[in-house]
Amino acid sequence: MSYATRKDDHVRLAVAQHRESLAGQRPSPFEDVAFVHHAVRGTAEQAVSLATEVGGATWPVPLYINAMTGGSARTGEVNRGLAIAARETGLAIASGSMSAYLADSSVAGTYRVLREQNPDGYVIANVNANATPEMAARAVELLRADALQVHVNAIQEIVMPEGDRDFSAWPRNIARLTESLGVPVIVKEVGFGISADTVTQLADLGVRIVDVSGNGGTNFALIENARRRRADFGLLADWGLSTPACLVDGAEVAALRGVTVLASGGVRTPLDVVRALALGARAVGVSGHFLSILEAAGIDALIEAIDAWIAQIRQLMVVLGAETVRALANADVLLTGGLAELCRLRGIDPAAYARRSRPTRE
Repeated sequence: MSYATRKDDHVRLAVAQHRESLAGQRPSPFEDVAFVHHAVRGTAEQAVSLATEVGGATWPVPLYINAMTGGSARTGEVNRGLAIAARETGLAIASGSMSAYLADSSVAGTYRVLREQNPDGYVIANVNANATPEMAARAVELLRADALQVHVNAIQEIVMPEGDRDFSAWPRNIARLTESLGVPVIVKEVGFGISADTVTQLADLGVRIVDVSGNGGTNFALIENARRRRADFGLLADWGLSTPACLVDGAEVAALRGVTVLASGGVRTPLDVVRALALGARAVGVSGHFLSILEAAGIDALIEAIDAWIAQIRQLMVVLGAETVRALANADVLLTGGLAELCRLRGIDPAAYARRSRPTRE
């Protein structure tokens, strides 16, 4: 099967999954996270700054369009629409996997459009963890990228009929990429989560930014299973850690090791963005929701939706009394249900999150 056909399948199946989420057929991974309401702690909207720092750069808002696609005529048009939306709203944007381009340079335009339509924006290239420094450099050069995502996707590859079956070289390759490239390297899962132990391992390899990309959003185990002749690998449909679980599991070790955490996976509302920021993310990525709007209603509708999200993120910070993104780390958060149970099993005190704003006593 060609790269182009696979990429088109991915878009079609991802949009179908998101429709199921909107219809309530798939639970939100953020349903176990709630804020403690403090009625008179609000601030002024004009006092709130949405700026956030990632990899030495300042993003105007803590929101980005995460890796999706490229490699076929149709996905090139998707990338064009996403790039225009990023340009008009100030969001950073990440390319989908550039493996198709590295195998066949004739599809370069389906990725390059991200920079052509967004010449001054923050653009992130994307390669897999088997990429050599030379391949990664080609990807960065094509997009004049400001950073590089290295995606790790063992579960997707195992389910994918034509996928890789050897991941033993990934740590060595990731270390080489962090050493050799002149742009920040972001290691990103594709929807199955990054644990605290993985954060530690990646920090030892020189990685300074991770995108936890937990489950609850686009599910590549289900997508690849749908592409199997017998659809016989559904047993991995629920594999992985949710995005909130990754954040509470890895926040402490990330802070200790100087690793910036980005969050994506199952982000469906501006409230989810603020929840993720409060759990330690520096910025939050959205894929499926924005893709669905683009496919259903077009570029102008996506720009309008993103602008509305930005306004609501700011307004939620006003209510919470958080004048900066980092100040959200002091918001009191209730962790309940399955997320609280994960905390118990991983040795994390969920009650501490519920009283973070209280003054500490000597």
